[in-house]
Amino acid sequence: MSINNISRIAILAVSVGALSSCHIYNKFDLPTDTPVTAEYAEARDASIDSAAYGNLQWQDVFTDPFLAELIDRALVNNKDLNNAKLNVDMAHAQLKGARLSYLPSLTFNPNGSGASYDHSTINWTYQIPIAVSWEIDLFGKLLNADRKAKASLLQSQAYEQAVRSQIIGGVANCYYTIAMLEKQLQISRQTAEYWAESVEVMKNLKLAGRVNESAVVQSTANYYSILGSITDLEVSLHEANNTMSLLMNEMPHSWDIPADATFSTPEILREGIPMKELASRPDVRAAEQSLAAAYYTTNEARAAFYPGLTISSNGGFTNLLGSFISNPGKWFIQLAGQLTQPIFARGKLIANLEATKAQQQQAMNNFEYTLLSASAEVSDALMLYTKSQEKAAFLEKQVENLEKSVEYTEELLSLNGSSTYLEVLTAQQSLLSAQISQVACENAKARAAINLYQSLGGGR
Repeated sequence: MSINNISRIAILAVSVGALSSCHIYNKFDLPTDTPVTAEYAEARDASIDSAAYGNLQWQDVFTDPFLAELIDRALVNNKDLNNAKLNVDMAHAQLKGARLSYLPSLTFNPNGSGASYDHSTINWTYQIPIAVSWEIDLFGKLLNADRKAKASLLQSQAYEQAVRSQIIGGVANCYYTIAMLEKQLQISRQTAEYWAESVEVMKNLKLAGRVNESAVVQSTANYYSILGSITDLEVSLHEANNTMSLLMNEMPHSWDIPADATFSTPEILREGIPMKELASRPDVRAAEQSLAAAYYTTNEARAAFYPGLTISSNGGFTNLLGSFISNPGKWFIQLAGQLTQPIFARGKLIANLEATKAQQQQAMNNFEYTLLSASAEVSDALMLYTKSQEKAAFLEKQVENLEKSVEYTEELLSLNGSSTYLEVLTAQQSLLSAQISQVACENAKARAAINLYQSLGGGR
C-alpha cells in the first residue's frame, strides 16, 4: 500500500471520528443529568391520563351555558389567539421551506444581445439556458435546519395552546368576578336601604329620649360610608365589564351576568403535584422545544466547519459557441461540482459556535426554571383552593352569628335600652364586612380552581 493511500485512509478515519464526536447528525435528546429533568423525561413519555383535571375538556369543566357561550366567542374572536395561530402558520411555512431545501434549485434565464462594429451588420447572439444546482447535505447543515424548523413549529403550537388556555381561564375568571361584584353590590345596596331605615329609627329614639344626637350622627355617617363603598364597587364592575369586552374583542359594554352565578368545581383530590401533569403544560413543552431548537442551532454552527458540496448543471440552446456565432444555434450542456472547505474565516466560525453553545445553555436554564415555576404555580393554586374551602366554611358560620347579633342588639336597644347604639352600629358593620368577605371568598375558591385548570394546561 502506498504512502498516499495510507494518508488518505488516516485522514478519512480522523474525519469520521471528528464527525461522530460532535454528534451533528444526532437528534435532540433532553439531558437527564439532574433529578428534575430525569423525572420530567420519564413523565413526558408516559401515557396521558384523560381523567386528570388539566386534561378535561373545558366544556366539562365550565358547564354554565352563558359562560360556555362567551368562551366560544372569545376563542373565535380574540386577537391574541388569532396571532398565535398565525405564528403556527408561519412555522409551518418555515418547516416546508427547510424541507424543500433538499431539492435541487432550477433557474430559467434566457438572454440575448446584439453587436455591430464599423457599421457592419448587427450580429445577434442568444442563450436559453436552464441552470440546476443541488447542495449535497454531507455534514448535516440542511438536516439540522429542518429539525430546528420542526422544533420551532412544535414550540409555536405549544404557545398557541398556552394562549388558548389563558383565554379560557381569563374569560371564566372575569365571568365570576363580574358575578361577585354584582352580588356585593346587591348586598351593599340592600344594606344601604336597611341602614337608611336605621337612621330614621335613631331619630325616633332620640325624640323619645332613648338616645342622644350622637347616635343619629353616627348612624347617618354609617349610612354615607356604605354609599361611598358602593361607588367603589361600581367602578370595579365597570372595569371588569371592559376586561370581558376586550377578551371578546368587542367595544366596551356591560355584560348581563347573574349575581348568583357560581362555579360548580369538579372534585379535586390530590396531595402533591405529579410531574406527569406538569409535563403536559404548554409553556413547559414550549421551553423544551426552544431548547431543542438551540441544540440544532449549535449543530448548524458545528457543521459550518465542514466542506459544502454543490453539484450544478447548465443546459439549453444557444448560437454562441465560444467566440463563434452559429446559426441556427446548438444545444449545450455543462456539468460542474464545487467543494467549499472553510480554512480561515477570521474567527467567525469559532465565535459563532461559542455563542450558540452559550445560547443552548441559556435555553437549558430557562427550561429548568419554567419547570420549577410551573410546579410553584400549581402548588399555589392548590393551596389557595384548599384554604378557600376552609375559609368559606368559617365565613358562613360567621355571617350566621352576625345576623343574630344584629337582630339581638337592635331588639335590646328598641325594647329596654340594654344595648347601646354603638353596639348596633358595630354589629351592622361587622355583618356587612363578613357578607362581602364571604362573596369574595367564594370567588377566590372559583378563581383558584380555574387557575389550577389553566396552570395544568387545560383547554386542549
